[in-house]
Amino acid sequence: MPADASAPPLAGLRIIEFAGIGPGPFAGMMLADMGAEIIRIERPGAASPTGQGAHELEFLARGRKSIALNMKKPGALDLALELIESADGLIEGFRPGVMERLGLGPDVCLERNPRLVYGRMTGWGQEGPVSKTAGHDLNYIALSGALYASGEGDRAPTFPLNLLGDFGGGGMFLAFGMVTGLLKVARTGKGDVVDAAIVDGTAALMAMIYSRRAMGVWRDERASNALDGGVPWYGVYECADGQWVTIGSLEPQFWAVLLDKLGLTAEDMGDRADRSQWPAMRARLTEIFLSQPRDHWVALLQDTDACFAPVLSMAEAPDHPHNQARGIFSDGPVQPMPAPRFTHSDTPLPSTPPQPGADSRTVLETLGLASGKIETLFKEGVVS
Repeated sequence: MPADASAPPLAGLRIIEFAGIGPGPFAGMMLADMGAEIIRIERPGAASPTGQGAHELEFLARGRKSIALNMKKPGALDLALELIESADGLIEGFRPGVMERLGLGPDVCLERNPRLVYGRMTGWGQEGPVSKTAGHDLNYIALSGALYASGEGDRAPTFPLNLLGDFGGGGMFLAFGMVTGLLKVARTGKGDVVDAAIVDGTAALMAMIYSRRAMGVWRDERASNALDGGVPWYGVYECADGQWVTIGSLEPQFWAVLLDKLGLTAEDMGDRADRSQWPAMRARLTEIFLSQPRDHWVALLQDTDACFAPVLSMAEAPDHPHNQARGIFSDGPVQPMPAPRFTHSDTPLPSTPPQPGADSRTVLETLGLASGKIETLFKEGVVS
């Protein structure tokens, strides 16, 4: 590891990433944001991961080096194993068994590199009755119980984009597993295999909700609990201009601040402990917030302890003063900056996502291959 204490926290680590979509690249982005060297193995002529737009706008692939490797060509397997032998970790997001069929399963790779942390990203996991079937974020959060608990009570469950499954329960848990495995290697010298499944991670994110349910203070009915929109003092309200604001006055002292700012008293609003009064309380708040545009409520409530924030669009969020003061977004093209932050380590915005194969020659040179060997690999189409 580098001696410079101000270097990014993961500087000096090398991770081999087999190109994919969604949660695997997000985990790679998190590691790259923290300074790890990520070498991305891609297919020659691969389209952008989403199939839309330019490679340089695929923010999940930022901070990488890219080598285009044709695994159907003789010599590609040996070259991939050389890369893996030089690495601290590996990330792959294929269905169970695909890497084994390529000759790059965990047993083979760990035999070549016993210190390797081999990260596997799937939806269902490496084992289980449905592990071999296709799926997406929505399916995985459905199986964990998280989807059922989300949304309004009289409508179908609502899914929060693909943030909860792909990125929360998937990519972040893979990144956590990789760092945990790397810490284990530092202590024991022995690598490991990380089986990161979105259904596992999403269930783990539900730990507090399952805890409250076990205590008998969480109902299975949607929108009937404190954190799912069931209470009037924790929700989203429309304003006179068609915009929205959020209120999160869960604690009595914050509720008192909100009422004071709205010119109300506890007697005006009723007893929060009495569920029968909640519909009337919600109707009162709905009427109040509909009486003025969003900017009015921002001016009145934003700098108070009422637990308030306006609902901002993606176009608006980068311009909010708080987000600007903290530098949460880059200037352009607008993208989220690395998180979390460190007091004594720099985590700048990584380099632009590369074109597939943009760093093929450089990566081969770092392996110490002779120039003649490199030219042969290009000529034979093993790399491009």
